[in-house]
Amino acid sequence: MREEFLRLLEEDREFRLIVAGYLGYRDVLERLEEHDRKFNEILERLDRHTKLLEEHSKRLEEHDRKFNEIMERLSVHDRKFYELMMEIQALRKDFQLLSMRVEVTIGSMGRRWGRDLEMMVLEIFREALEKRGIEPGKVEKFRYRDMDGSVTGIKGRIIDIDVFVKDEKLYVIEVKSRAELEHIEALPDKARFVEKIVGKEVERVIVVAVNIDKEAYERARELGVDVIYGNIID
Repeated sequence: MREEFLRLLEEDREFRLIVAGYLGYRDVLERLEEHDRKFNEILERLDRHTKLLEEHSKRLEEHDRKFNEIMERLSVHDRKFYELMMEIQALRKDFQLLSMRVEVTIGSMGRRWGRDLEMMVLEIFREALEKRGIEPGKVEKFRYRDMDGSVTGIKGRIIDIDVFVKDEKLYVIEVKSRAELEHIEALPDKARFVEKIVGKEVERVIVVAVNIDKEAYERARELGVDVIYGNIID
């Protein structure tokens, strides 16, 4: 009998309620069951909210990923834009130098060279000159008339050439639109004349030419003349 009673309490809800009612606990059990039901509903809602939060979290992660991709693409575009601008600047500089060379070549036709054209050629080859420690803007025209012939051996002969002085060093520079053999052959004598007049040893003789004849180029190398040029003409 005892075992049957315990079994009914465990398995039969109605029986439990009847017994609880007799014992005065029926209302308490019903309230507890109601609380259990509400608690389970709350747990279900929490579970749904948790799932929603996880979905939102995944969406946020996806948005973050896409945003980072966009920023990376923008960075790549910025770099490409910068590289393109640098290329444009380089092309513009090359075009300016080419224009200057064309202007020099045209300007040298049919008229004698002026100082402005000489300085333009020096500017064209500024980078090569600066590598040799020469500042194009400080290259000066050297002109001397040998009145009595004591320097050149010929009375009234004019020495006309460019010079550059830095740190007590003297550079003799010949600037030409087209350097030919006769220009190169005359340089050693011009350098000696300048040394006599100035009283200072010439550190280096340099030819700066937009174009130079191949024969003149080879002769310059034989004479130890430094050549800065744009083109060698056969």
